[in-house]
Amino acid sequence: MPNDFDRGRVRADVRAGTPADAVALAGLRWRRLAEEGGYTGNDHDDFVELFATWVTEHLSTHRPFVVEVDGDVVGMAWLMLADRVPSPTHRHRRTGDVQAVYVVPELRDSGIGAALLKMVLAEARELGLEHVTVHSSERAVPLYERVGFQHGPTWLSWQRD
Repeated sequence: MPNDFDRGRVRADVRAGTPADAVALAGLRWRRLAEEGGYTGNDHDDFVELFATWVTEHLSTHRPFVVEVDGDVVGMAWLMLADRVPSPTHRHRRTGDVQAVYVVPELRDSGIGAALLKMVLAEARELGLEHVTVHSSERAVPLYERVGFQHGPTWLSWQRD
């Protein structure tokens, strides 16, 4: 269900993404890597094709959410879903992870990111997820805290070398 967002100069639609958004989502993913990681590859068309196929093949485990302004997709977030090991008291356990959140730089700090994350978390509630995690840049931590994420005392992480 779309969610209109209107704050001053920005009127945006926040909604669940569909396979029809795959090309726009691929463009945002490419743009993020170029801006933040300096990626300068010349394989854009190949990536868009691969990404569009990936979106369709992974909709059951990776749900996209998008922000549109004037018909252009300007932000995205993904909710990755996973089944957890059952227990005698909780036989159907699911968890989520927020991934690849991105809003174009010219619209950051406008409230769009928070609106996007609120929609993601509404979906998590509707799905009955036990918890939702996120791996964040330092800059984005305050945004996640504003929408309800908290630092967990028992979370540990491992990264490959």
